[in-house]
Amino acid sequence: MSHTPEDRPDLAELRRRRELTLDEGRPEAVAKRHLRGGRTARENLDDLVDPGSFVEYGRHAIAAQRARFDTDDLISRTPGDGLIAGTASVNGTLFGDDARCAVLSYDYTVLAGTQGAIGHLKKDRLFELIEKMKLPTIFFAEGGGGRPGDTDFPVVSALQVRAFALWAKLSGVVPRVAIVKGRCFAGNAVIAGCADLIVATEDSSLGMGGPAMIAGGGLGDVEPDDVGPVSVQEPNGVLDIVVADEAEAVEAAKKLIGYFQGRLDWSGDEPDQKPLREMVPERERRAFDVRPVIDSVADPGSVTILREKFAPEMVTALARIEGRPVGIIANDSRHMAGTITSDSADKAARFLQLCETFGLPVISLVDTPGFMVGPEYEKTALVRHTSRLLVAGAALTVPLISVVIRRAYGLGAQAMVGGSLWEPLLTVAWPAAHLGPMGLEGAVRLAMRKDLEAIEDEEERERRVREMTAMAEQNARAMNAAQLFEIDDVIDPAETRQVIASTLEAAPERTGEPSAHRFVDTW
Repeated sequence: MSHTPEDRPDLAELRRRRELTLDEGRPEAVAKRHLRGGRTARENLDDLVDPGSFVEYGRHAIAAQRARFDTDDLISRTPGDGLIAGTASVNGTLFGDDARCAVLSYDYTVLAGTQGAIGHLKKDRLFELIEKMKLPTIFFAEGGGGRPGDTDFPVVSALQVRAFALWAKLSGVVPRVAIVKGRCFAGNAVIAGCADLIVATEDSSLGMGGPAMIAGGGLGDVEPDDVGPVSVQEPNGVLDIVVADEAEAVEAAKKLIGYFQGRLDWSGDEPDQKPLREMVPERERRAFDVRPVIDSVADPGSVTILREKFAPEMVTALARIEGRPVGIIANDSRHMAGTITSDSADKAARFLQLCETFGLPVISLVDTPGFMVGPEYEKTALVRHTSRLLVAGAALTVPLISVVIRRAYGLGAQAMVGGSLWEPLLTVAWPAAHLGPMGLEGAVRLAMRKDLEAIEDEEERERRVREMTAMAEQNARAMNAAQLFEIDDVIDPAETRQVIASTLEAAPERTGEPSAHRFVDTW
């Protein structure tokens, strides 16, 4: 008996098996996920990728537990072995052929998103394809870590698993964004931690060991949500962006990966630059928010601040200027007066490595009294960490443009400009800016120490310090530095965006492979 194409038994069986891997075939698991306020892995991927572009790998894999459960049971309960993976287009309407990506997602509805033996093999396969095809990658990392219940692959240690090495070797090869929602422990946390950027939802808990591992180590009972909550992991620098839910996480990931997918056509109206003239307070010691400066210089809506609550004295951001993706570092005087600490030096150095690796020009907005000093700060390995920023800056081959918007003092200022005012392609200053070898009051106290010690009256001594500092400030004015050609120009703040854009146009864009420098976090 012959069959029509529609009712062939093999195709009917394929449709049945395929449906069991989809949300429509697993209503109870989907309802349970929704009841807990989450989206399914396939719902997230549908939101992320361009329609019709997803090519899935390992759809019909199941958990390696045939010795424990019936095969049909595993087929219905453990589709994909808890990992959905493949290639797709992300942001295709913006970047066309450059929108090709790899996308992977642990499926928390399958054995709590744990990492199974077949799932590891799927990762190995995808990671090798990612390297071969040079695919930017987005990975939803939620899950409980390694799975001890697989029986089909007997092991002693499982330490021969290659997935983590293959994933780590992709550092510096392709940009990788991890998304964390809910609980993300052990091996899942390593997947997130080895990525270049991490987006997390507010209900996330991220840790190198989950509750079972903590208890097994004799460290007591800990609730899953207390292992590594956002309240801990955001200010300590683990998380780059924190959002409310998975929908916002997907939107953030699409924007992040877009910075590495290329340039956008720029045809919008230039943002009004005149407000820049009023953003820096006239009073030298008055703190101000540098983020509106960044927003004004960049294309409207293009700025993404990274690690906002970690070392907030240093702002790191991805943005676009006339459609071209750039990285921005800036000092924020509202925190630590804009000094550079061990944490902020590491934050900036890691960011510069990211920009260098993937060819993003760097814009440095300088307003710092220098490196933080003092015995308490030396306990943080200040020498090692701050020197790392100088090393990262000196290693840049991408265009670097520096703008001194208020203060540029000492070695800290040099670290913000790649080690020297002449290292950037262009170094300019705003008219009210001051530059000096160290903080001016400190320089006065050091240079005039003997003269000041000779003044017995304390009030008179401090009046003399203020007087000499005012004189030093006059000498330190940006125009005087320009007269001696220590900087390239003094500009109207309203000219900043145009000057940056014109300089970038004169600089060649790096094409082809990422920098040979591997993006390695060495905190």
